[in-house]
Amino acid sequence: MDIIRLVRSAASLTFVLMIAAAGPAAHAAESAGLIGFTAEAAKQQRRLEADYRAKLSAEDQSQWSEQLTASAHHAGSAQTRRNVELIAAAFREWGFDVAIEEFDILLPVPLERSLELLAPTTYKALLEEDIVDGDASSAERDAVLPSYNAFSPDGDVTAELVFVNYGIPEDYEVLERYGIDVTGKIVIAKYGKSWRGIKPKLAGEHGAIGALLYSDPADDGYAKGDVYPVGAFKNASGVQRGSVMDMPLYPGDVLTPGKPAIKGTRRLSLDKAPTIANVPVLPISYRDAEPLLAALGGEVVPTQWHGALPITYHIGPGPAKVRLKLAFDWQRITIQNVIARLRGSEYPDEWVIRGNHHDGWNHGAADPISGMVALMSEAKAVGELAQAGQRPKRSLIYAAWDAEEPGLIGSTEWVEKHLKELDAKAVAYINTDGNGRGFASVGGSHTLEAFFDEVLNSVSDPQTLVSVAERLRAAIAVNGTPERRKDMESRETLRIAPLGSGSDYTPFLQHAGIASANLGFGGESAHGSYHTLYDTFEHFVRFRDPGFQYGVALADMAGTATLRLANAEVLPFRFAGLVDNLQLYLKEIEELAGKQREDAERINKLLREDSYALALDPQKPFGPPGAKKAVPHFNFAGLKNAVATVATAATRLDAVLQPGSIAPAVLEQVNRELYRSERTLTAEEGLPGRQWYRHQIYAPGFYTGYGVKTLPRVREAIEAELYDQVDGEIETTAAILRGFAAHLESITALLVSG
Repeated sequence: MDIIRLVRSAASLTFVLMIAAAGPAAHAAESAGLIGFTAEAAKQQRRLEADYRAKLSAEDQSQWSEQLTASAHHAGSAQTRRNVELIAAAFREWGFDVAIEEFDILLPVPLERSLELLAPTTYKALLEEDIVDGDASSAERDAVLPSYNAFSPDGDVTAELVFVNYGIPEDYEVLERYGIDVTGKIVIAKYGKSWRGIKPKLAGEHGAIGALLYSDPADDGYAKGDVYPVGAFKNASGVQRGSVMDMPLYPGDVLTPGKPAIKGTRRLSLDKAPTIANVPVLPISYRDAEPLLAALGGEVVPTQWHGALPITYHIGPGPAKVRLKLAFDWQRITIQNVIARLRGSEYPDEWVIRGNHHDGWNHGAADPISGMVALMSEAKAVGELAQAGQRPKRSLIYAAWDAEEPGLIGSTEWVEKHLKELDAKAVAYINTDGNGRGFASVGGSHTLEAFFDEVLNSVSDPQTLVSVAERLRAAIAVNGTPERRKDMESRETLRIAPLGSGSDYTPFLQHAGIASANLGFGGESAHGSYHTLYDTFEHFVRFRDPGFQYGVALADMAGTATLRLANAEVLPFRFAGLVDNLQLYLKEIEELAGKQREDAERINKLLREDSYALALDPQKPFGPPGAKKAVPHFNFAGLKNAVATVATAATRLDAVLQPGSIAPAVLEQVNRELYRSERTLTAEEGLPGRQWYRHQIYAPGFYTGYGVKTLPRVREAIEAELYDQVDGEIETTAAILRGFAAHLESITALLVSG
């Protein structure tokens, strides 16, 4: 089929063309085998999936969404308690054993928020989002959380203002070249380019005493499209709430790192909790940001720092002077996870876990309820199949997590509480969060890469009626970078993204070493409502997923994966994809070291020759960069050899993982060692400076937050210019990979001897 037609809206295609495209794809998927199943079992599984798919209902999802978003439902709210009861009752009706697990956590809420411009003019920030026509939910005030950043400290600070662009490390390098020091100042930064918690963290490390965050309309506002309520983008009053807890150190309850927040757990004192932000920070609208930015003097910002407000952007410091005053109620609240279990018919002590959080910042229609109703749709269909005699072989656990928004708290506390049992029994964790319209997105453990390629080829896209894999390939072919197109064309399977952090897969993958995946759809719907007052049912059904078509597609995709993991004779872990990705990450790190070496040599040479002095405009304060550390030539041989050892072991194991050929006496043990293989990629001592993060292949970046760092020990040591530590981190990572290879070889030996 013409590739352009695959990425166009269904409205622009004729019904005949869609059916013609869908028919061959559907037939090919139907006739293909499945990883982990014999040919006959694959046929039975596909019949089960057809029965499952027929039970998915957009009407159900719409009804549940309207109920769950009837009022603001942040952690600890009255609506959240009602939602927990509704979700738990539904799971019980569908035949699940349901428990509500509670944890006692710290969660601050605002008592006072004040922001004033004191000079050279005056302005008092409104700090309020407007009621908009056509969205009755936006009129709710009593139950709604005001705009704030959770885990900002209290503070009353007055200082000159400095604009720091996105407030990421390279922006502070630019400020240094301008001769601007933020010590004792309040910074104002745009949302974007990194996770929000990195911005006050860096501001404090550079000596600032406060921070303001805003969404510039160039990134999320009228420069992108019509604003709400006419269009989906952020209007002038919209504010992105969100946590600024230092989650790259550890997520979860700030007072009980590594331990569940339950009775008997020793808690840190508030002043000893390291993940509370180091300076007071407040998110504001671009309506409130504009007068502050307009009052700044100093140099005009570099071209790449420009935004879309109708002002000339200056850096400062001053003459704008602001006072920021914040006070919080540092309350302890009880949060509630809904845990629904369906006992497996053959392997009850092997668990496939499926989760989505239920708490929002306000009404949370997109984040998280669009994912939550997809999970409920799955559970209802799976429960009905089980009641009709089609119970899955492995146990399923469906979880609705609380307090994800403030810091992945509900899922983290649950994992910490059940860590020993999860280590023994957890096969995999599948996560969803907010959902939208467009293209399939899969991030996860690369031991499941081939498996998810099969899943995506089995699920139909609701707009084009081809598989979501085919539509995604078309999108990459048309819109992808040359590198991504070349990568896709060179591989049999679609490459899935590595996971950093940002949702409830984090404790499962990064702490417990459980193979995980994060699924969703997006790319064709704006995110202007994200964490604002306007993440409402009214906004969602107009702009995010009208008719819940992609909610059904998400339930199809996640449910297909869950059922296949539950029923596979041989668990669908395959290792060639991991090897390919390890080779890619090692190549990236070598190139990173080479680029840093070349940049340092070039800059230091130019400094020696006074080339910067000759090239710079003497009328501008922008100065030369500082001298760079010399970058040594690192010996990556040990890491290369370890990856090669993994490649050999993976090839041997993948070749003998054939369903139907494994002796029954060893099958259960083989499956157990397969799902425990991810555990061998972790280290008890964790990563340098952050013990909670145990995975040695994937981690959130210390200065990116959500963004992933692969082979993080080595990569971050090079990025941080800790060159004397790199050789040791190479050897530590290589040892982990050699242990992983030995584990794969032990499974191969078990298969051969069995």
